[in-house]
This record gives sequence, structure tokens and C-alpha cells, in this order.
Amino acid sequence: MTIASDRYTSIIRRCFINAPFEQLEQGLLQTFLDHELRPEIGLEGECLWSRPDDAFIIMARRLEEKGLACTLHAPFFDLAPGAVDPEIRKVTRRKLYRAFQLTEIFRPQSIVCHLGYEDNKHSYKLDQWLRYSVETWNELLDIAAATGTPVMFENTYEQLPDIHHLLFQELSGSNFGFCLDVGHLMAYAGSTWQVWLDRLQPWLGQIHLHDNHGDRDDHLAIGRGRFDFPQLFDHLRQNSISPLITLEPHSEKDLWMSLEAVHSLDLF
Repeated sequence: MTIASDRYTSIIRRCFINAPFEQLEQGLLQTFLDHELRPEIGLEGECLWSRPDDAFIIMARRLEEKGLACTLHAPFFDLAPGAVDPEIRKVTRRKLYRAFQLTEIFRPQSIVCHLGYEDNKHSYKLDQWLRYSVETWNELLDIAAATGTPVMFENTYEQLPDIHHLLFQELSGSNFGFCLDVGHLMAYAGSTWQVWLDRLQPWLGQIHLHDNHGDRDDHLAIGRGRFDFPQLFDHLRQNSISPLITLEPHSEKDLWMSLEAVHSLDLF
């Protein structure tokens, strides 16, 4: 069995698959090229500090030669876009700025970002967190707008959609949207996707699909956990909503299972 079988062709042409840049660089890229998979290139780790532009240009060129679009996933570990401490904000903005510069090279269909909001810390200084977050993201939105790249803000540890809604009301421009991560909903939010889309559906531009059992962010194949994918897919179809779709399995086996699940649920 190969990933790019006729059974999955329509799905592969519509979905992106998560792929860390460093793993692509170490050989995973050839698998994506061979099977005509479209990557969501993760920019976590040291690659933004250590790799020259040429390393990214070469990868972008190889994808372009195969006619493969991509999305980017901006870094988020150890970063605080709304940090009260100016030095933490400075290094956060420098790393995010480097990621956003790559939109000129890759011309991605989106760049996905995390707010870095944690209620147990930031709710006590919400006004400051919001002000500094808006400053950070407005600068980056200007960079993305220059290359026509939508910026998608993903839910992570937020338990309700209020913080995203609050930020969206304050941001300048219109080249941004919401990325619904269903695995994070299960593991962290304790609220349903209906609650989130009730507030954020006008901004919905992308969905991250993976599964878990509600206790940790396992990134299992679709159907291996407890998330109700049929209900979500029915909602998307009934409302003629066609967001970008990224599959986020953490193993090749789970990728194949996710492709089969999407095929069986007839999303496309």
C-alpha cells in the first residue's frame, strides 16, 4: 500500500500534513515529494536561528517543482507574544519575525500561530497581555499581508473562545482567521467545538485534525480517540464551509489511518 493510492488522491490534494522542517531536511521531504503530499512545515526548534535562507529556498523550490502547495506553522515553544517583560517580547518577536519572513520564500496558503495565552497566568494582567499581543501580531500581519498569506490563530490551552474573539476585535487588517484544533479542544479546553464555532465561525479558515482520549494531546489518528468527527464534518458540509485542512498524526501509521478515516467520512 502506498500513501498516494487512487483511494486517497482527492484527500491528498485538499489536505496538508504536519511536517517539522528539520525532519523534512533529514529525508522526510523525499517521502512527501514521492507521494505528492502537501506539508504544513513546522518551524519549531533551532532551524530559524541556524539555517540560512538558502536551506529554505531549496526546499521551497523542490515543492514548487512538484506543484505542491504548503502551509507554515510558526514556532510557539518558549515564546510569549503578549509578554509583559519587554526582553521576552523582544526575543519572541525576533523569532516570529524570522518565521514570517519565510512567507516570501514559500508563499504558503497560511501561516498558523499560537496566542500563547494561559488563563492561570495571563488573566491577572489581561489588559497588558492584550495590548502587547496586538502590537506583536499587527507587525507580523503586515509582513504576511505583503505576501498575501493568511495568518491563522490556533486554539491551544484556551478553554473558551473568548480570548481569540477579544484579540480578533482588536487586530488591524483582515488577513487573519481562526484555526480550530480539535485535538487541543479535547485535551485542554473542556468545551465543545460548537461553543467555539458559535463565536468564531466567521473567522474559521483552517482546521487541525487529530485525536486523543481527552487526557493529553496524543496526536492520534482520526477515530482512535473520542472526538466526534462525523458531527463536525456534517456541520461543515451543511454550512458549505471549506477551510484549509491539516492532518496532524505523529506517525506514518496514524497518517494512513487518518487518510482512511477522512475518506470514510466523505468530507471532500
